[in-house]
Amino acid sequence: MELKSVKILIVDDEEDIREFLEYILKKEGADVMTAVNGEEALSKAEKEIPDLIILDKLMPILDGISTCKQLRQNDKFQKTKIVMLSAIGEEESQIEGLDIGADDYLVKPIKSKLLISKIKSILRSRDSNLPLNSEFIEYKHIRVDKSKFLAVIDSNEIILPKKEFELLFLLMSKPDHVFRREDILEKVWGKDVYIGDRTIDVHIRKIREKIGEDYFKTIKGIGYKFVAF
Repeated sequence: MELKSVKILIVDDEEDIREFLEYILKKEGADVMTAVNGEEALSKAEKEIPDLIILDKLMPILDGISTCKQLRQNDKFQKTKIVMLSAIGEEESQIEGLDIGADDYLVKPIKSKLLISKIKSILRSRDSNLPLNSEFIEYKHIRVDKSKFLAVIDSNEIILPKKEFELLFLLMSKPDHVFRREDILEKVWGKDVYIGDRTIDVHIRKIREKIGEDYFKTIKGIGYKFVAF
């Protein structure tokens, strides 16, 4: 995926970080804007409606958490992807960022190639998202047909047990979106069915054996996602 003409808003109070990110993203052809705090970011975002916002967590005037909350409450930014970027790498901080609507949480310092790869992956997931009531999903060499409970990998048909298929379909419906364990339990098993977290882990392990290890990432303490690459 190319970043040519993709609108990206960088929000960070550190000038060297802003300049570094702006430089590497412009090299990829992105249309880059910058802001020094959340208040300025909200103003610029309203005017430009960026495709993606890179948002520092700790900033003066309006921090990244508050900014992300306001963005997610505004229907204008329904399709805008938000990447939280912070020097704080603790699990609790990452969970907080994802809980309030960030699509990913990256820890500073981050190498330029990895950042570009992450951004491209997140933007691909925006373009390939499908509603959960869709009957058919396709990603690269993987196709799943909900009407037949059938998965096709490299032209080879794979019959999955019902819950494995529903879990695969759910994760593939939003590539690179982190599904929390409680959301998976509710959507796949239902609100009135009690099962332990270990059940999800077992189903993920079985899907990995059949589809491939690289497509399914465990987000420690949070849940799972289907990896778009």
